[in-house]
Amino acid sequence: MTDPLLLALAQLNPVMGDIAGNLARIRAARAEAAGQGAAIVMFPELFLTGYPPEDLVTKPALEETCRAALDELARETADGGPAVLVGLPWREGGKLYNAVAALDGGRILGVRFKVDLPNYGVFDEKRVFAPGPMPGPVSLRGIRIGLPICEDIWGEEVVECLVETGAEILLVPNGSPYERDKTDTRLNLAVARVVESRLPLVYLNQVGGQDELVFDGASFGLNPDGAMAFQMPAFSEEIRLVSLVRAAGAWRIAPGEAAPILEGPPADYQACMLGLRDYVGKNGFPGVVLGLSGGIDSALCAALAVDALGPDRVHAVMLPYRFTSEDSLKDARDCAAALGIRYDVLPIAAAVEGLESCLAPLFAGRARDVTEENIQSRARGTILMSISNKFGAMVVTTGNKSEMSVGYATLYGDMNGGFNPIKDLYKTEVFRIAELRNRWKPDGALGPDGPVIPANILVKPPTAELRDNQTDQDSLPPYAVLDDILACLVEREMHVSAVIARGHDAATVARIEHLLAIAEYKRRQSAPGVKVTSRNFGRDRRYPVTNRFRDRLDAPYTPDPALAPEAAAGLGDAYDG
Repeated sequence: MTDPLLLALAQLNPVMGDIAGNLARIRAARAEAAGQGAAIVMFPELFLTGYPPEDLVTKPALEETCRAALDELARETADGGPAVLVGLPWREGGKLYNAVAALDGGRILGVRFKVDLPNYGVFDEKRVFAPGPMPGPVSLRGIRIGLPICEDIWGEEVVECLVETGAEILLVPNGSPYERDKTDTRLNLAVARVVESRLPLVYLNQVGGQDELVFDGASFGLNPDGAMAFQMPAFSEEIRLVSLVRAAGAWRIAPGEAAPILEGPPADYQACMLGLRDYVGKNGFPGVVLGLSGGIDSALCAALAVDALGPDRVHAVMLPYRFTSEDSLKDARDCAAALGIRYDVLPIAAAVEGLESCLAPLFAGRARDVTEENIQSRARGTILMSISNKFGAMVVTTGNKSEMSVGYATLYGDMNGGFNPIKDLYKTEVFRIAELRNRWKPDGALGPDGPVIPANILVKPPTAELRDNQTDQDSLPPYAVLDDILACLVEREMHVSAVIARGHDAATVARIEHLLAIAEYKRRQSAPGVKVTSRNFGRDRRYPVTNRFRDRLDAPYTPDPALAPEAAAGLGDAYDG
């Protein structure tokens, strides 16, 4: 091996279960890397299957198809082109492993298994994989390469073992999903491993959407002194050629381009846009249809859909009833015009009144209530699903996290749909991101420049318009208050007494905690949606539907140290309220 080592990093977007397609992506990337003179081309974690494969990976047919594809790829490396580092499931000794294989010279030179299997939040790898033994490096092109896989660098042991067994560089394939403010967490962990090992580290992450998860890429390299050598962009595919040079027996990464990494609302917007784009594209939908009500949630979803798919693949439908205001009709029409999308108006009076007429004999003598309001929502949901059935476009559902938290959504009504790009955004965040989109368009967006959400939508009081003069604040606290309470209860799992101590009204906190608990059955039936926070509904936060536990309003329980000193210490350490 002569210096420098040219390493091609394939920050690419696999399709779950598309073994033939992913193999084609590997071949194309390898050919491009060969044209750049690369000695090795590297792919993210489990790239051959896509990540995370969940229980799909337990199918023998999938394992066999992956192994056949790997054998085929290994034989192709006899052509003198770049060696390949690629992730796949690997069965050995009756156990299934999350593995990375090194291919060169027409052979499989070595396979290394993931040791630390994450089993928290969105991850449940222990369900399907066995932990591998502590690994040694793989010798590839004359270099001893350490291949810790993703979670393996979140602790010290795996990297320490690789150093002790002679690794010269660390190449880390990852399937690390986007989460708000996660960039610094990744970087700090990688810096810690570099400081301990004194080895250069290359962190390669997957990009693209897979159901609720969005992988943001943002791959990077660190030198032995912890300095950033290069930074790849987030939310986009790229094949980057990286040069490693050896001096005085130690390797360093040559300085490369550092792409800017967005944080906060701009990153959230890009994650939601990419998640919707890939869900629609990877599942083969020709486009999307959504109800455009004149409110902020549907307007933001329409903007995200246009940015993700282009205006020609987005169909908006206004479904007015007698409670729909002239403001809403105008705002929806103006929003559709600003986005350049097809817009139809289908009044729902006949559908609503037909259902009410059908139910009249049973409802005789009973006052109108939320039942009739829900009929309006369900009529709209049925119409949108019928359009989807007839033309094939997927229904985008538009409820935000605040509504889904407290159950302010109608099953088989406004919850109808295949995917929800704003499901993990609280209402206050919806407003913030909508305002952002009016003054900024992200890279890769297919929508128009300039404001796309009418100013009136951003300032008028939110309302479902299911009865006269209705606003959301008739039955909910102001969204700034509600969202802070919800963030405390959902993301931080705070005791209600600690939430009250922040200055919130005790009765309000108790009511919101109760609504959060009883709405679990609705969330179980909701469409998947992009995860952006640390704790989304579904993958992260899985509560029983049948559940009588309610938090107390008084001070949290303090264990008696005399009765259980070890347990008391543990609870005290864990409690953050």
